[in-house]
Amino acid sequence: MKVYPLWHVSHQNEAGPDDETIHLDDGGVFIDEQDGDDVKLLGIYSSEAAAEERLHRARLLPGFADEPDCFQIGEYDLDEDHWNEGFVRVPL
Repeated sequence: MKVYPLWHVSHQNEAGPDDETIHLDDGGVFIDEQDGDDVKLLGIYSSEAAAEERLHRARLLPGFADEPDCFQIGEYDLDEDHWNEGFVRVPL
């Protein structure tokens, strides 16, 4: 079974050449939490259509309306590992 999380990234600093938010070529959103980006999980949905419906409703809300192109819908198989390695901490 697949599930579809809906995320929004609130960018604190504009990183593009003309102070524009950087978006990836595949339509994804560039996230830099060290630069102050704030990532919010709006919900996890049973279909991509349900996630898109929520995205359209969220675009009308304060804050989200300021960055309407900064949503990301994922696709994950339920009950499967998605992070298979450890991690390291990088001192600031």
